[in-house]
Amino acid sequence: LHSALPTYNASPPARCTVSTVDRHWQTSRRVLHMHVNGLGMPHFLRRIRGGGGDRPAVERVCVVGSGNWGSTVARIIGQNTEKLGKPFDVKVKMWVYEEEVEGRKLSEIINTQHENVKYLPGVKLPSNVIAVPDLAEAATAATILVFALPHQFLPRLLPTIQSARDPSAIAVSLIKGMSTDSQGNLVRISQQIADGLPGCDVSVLMGANVADEVARGDFCEATIGYSSRGNAEILKMLFEQPTFQLRLIPDCVGVEMYGTLKNVIALGAGFVDGLGFGTNTKAAIMRIGMHEMLRFGETFFPGSMKDTILESCGVADLITTCFGGRNRKCAEQFARGERDWRQIEESMLGGQKLQGVSTIEHVHKMLRDNDAVARFPLLDLIYKISNNLCEPDEIVRSASLCYQAA
Repeated sequence: LHSALPTYNASPPARCTVSTVDRHWQTSRRVLHMHVNGLGMPHFLRRIRGGGGDRPAVERVCVVGSGNWGSTVARIIGQNTEKLGKPFDVKVKMWVYEEEVEGRKLSEIINTQHENVKYLPGVKLPSNVIAVPDLAEAATAATILVFALPHQFLPRLLPTIQSARDPSAIAVSLIKGMSTDSQGNLVRISQQIADGLPGCDVSVLMGANVADEVARGDFCEATIGYSSRGNAEILKMLFEQPTFQLRLIPDCVGVEMYGTLKNVIALGAGFVDGLGFGTNTKAAIMRIGMHEMLRFGETFFPGSMKDTILESCGVADLITTCFGGRNRKCAEQFARGERDWRQIEESMLGGQKLQGVSTIEHVHKMLRDNDAVARFPLLDLIYKISNNLCEPDEIVRSASLCYQAA
């Protein structure tokens, strides 16, 4: 996309305002829209899949998930498909796990009020975002699948999606978590999706993206990790806005791994907050945590790119989550005396799921299985505190040991 649209890459003026950015973006969009509609199709829309072959004439989007983040990205996608038109179908289907809110079905509320009153209250969704409670109907003939839901739901959803999707469908995972296979081995969520959707190319999108801030239009960045550049460029077209900028990185593994591990380090930051320590202490935990994230990648995913941690999916997401994310908030409450994660989740998250606690379980098992616990003292401490094997203040008392190991 950058090579096709040189105006987008132009250096911004010395006094770059939001309106200036918007003008650059709108110019690039107009050029791209002209290409897409037949006035000189750019090479990247012809060279789409790694194995060759053209994309379908119409791209039909299905967002799998309608929580806080799922509704936010559906809003972005709906706005963009309305503006762009071809090759995208204007209508965006969003699968909704049906539940009742004040006596009404959530899908009915979304389709009539154009607002997810439970998970994204106060934010209007475009009228072309259609809430669909039947997964098979939502995924029928979909050519782009956007996964934005807790990973625990995937095993029972993927067979239905596989039966309904278009054979040429590509996917992007926005899920920050890890799972295990039947042998207990650690599995990345994007790999789990790829295994459940044979032949489907799966990218990942991660970044410093607190959903409520993205929904209200605050400027932010995200990272797309890809194996097929052509598919990633389609996803960039689908997601990018003046206030939601994307960078493409040929490192699916690194983007996903860093975007996931930061939830664990955020638990440590929350423990520090709950104990009443200040930003110096939190900064130390974050630095040690980032070092262990890098070490984890080098140890278990040697093919990942070290520099990926400098992208939005890495250091930026770590900073955001350690100061404003749900994992930090819940860990703060844990350190203050409420030691039941399920109760904390139910009382503080309004139906959303806490990913850091399940992730550290999977990560620590991998460390134990590979006799590597001693090399990751902070991850080990967070695991022990999370499982009530030691007191939260141990994270500060043992910080010097973490420092020496890092």
